[in-house]
Amino acid sequence: MTEEFQQPRTYESAAGRIEAIIKRLDSGEAGLRETLDLVREGRELVDYCATELEAVGQGLEELRLDELVARLEHGT
Repeated sequence: MTEEFQQPRTYESAAGRIEAIIKRLDSGEAGLRETLDLVREGRELVDYCATELEAVGQGLEELRLDELVARLEHGT
């Protein structure tokens, strides 16, 4: 992560910031330096979101495995 960019506290806040970045870039009002900074920040946010989603997916997979084991143990 860059020094200017602070890691978001939640997936939702990161997703909201990505939306704001996209709106700013789509407006065509950002200069060259700002565009570069926004793209870098957006990339970091996308990486953060991907990591969060992967962790949640892993947690869901573990829950499904636990549920399967419990069903097998109870014969259902």
